[in-house]
Amino acid sequence: MSESKASVTWQENKAFMGVSPSGHNVQIDADKGEGASPMELILLGLGGCASYDVVSILQKSRQEVQDVRCELTAQRAETVPAVYTDIHMHFIVTGQDIKDKQVEKAIHLSAEKYCSASRMLVQGGVNITHDFEVIAG
Repeated sequence: MSESKASVTWQENKAFMGVSPSGHNVQIDADKGEGASPMELILLGLGGCASYDVVSILQKSRQEVQDVRCELTAQRAETVPAVYTDIHMHFIVTGQDIKDKQVEKAIHLSAEKYCSASRMLVQGGVNITHDFEVIAG
């Protein structure tokens, strides 16, 4: 088991500065005036994790990927804690001769095996769905 260390320091009002385990600063603001909210960062983390997997898997399968975008749509519970209940991930993959089967496989492998953020959220009860489109580049 590996250990990660991060810190979050209050700045003012509802604004905080996070320092990631790799030393990067992340502005966090529950009012969304100075940065993303904590829940927005969870959504972005999921999108980043899954997108990294999809790009990596497609490249390893020799697909000529030019761009990958993941658009996330999320629903939150009405009551506190207002957790995410449903998240839909729409992947838009652009490239030359990209095979739908390869994209579908990459998304499936990310969701079921590689994306730690996805696995953690699903185990916590979040319903995560996926779809995709391929655009010739």
